[in-house]
Amino acid sequence: MNVGPQETFRALADPTRRSILMLLSSQDLSIREVAAKFEVTRGAIKKHLSILEDGKLISVHTSGRERINHLEPNTLRAVSDWLGYFDKYWDERLVGLKQAIEKDKI
Repeated sequence: MNVGPQETFRALADPTRRSILMLLSSQDLSIREVAAKFEVTRGAIKKHLSILEDGKLISVHTSGRERINHLEPNTLRAVSDWLGYFDKYWDERLVGLKQAIEKDKI
């Protein structure tokens, strides 16, 4: 990831921002279009979008007078890859748990 993980995980920590990412996964949207989907102020949505942009989860380009927000899937892939590293840890722990349970059954 080109940005520190702290900014990216900060952006992902909020459920509204995660919902915004879900919206942007199907199409690029303006601030106005995103705000129409939520019961919060346009200013609050603008702040959420700014945090998502700081985390490199979205990019923004100007089209006329509107700022169009675009999902950056490569950043999400980097997050997924990083989290995936820990799948090995959980797999090992679950195998150990299974073995302990099966041992107790005997």
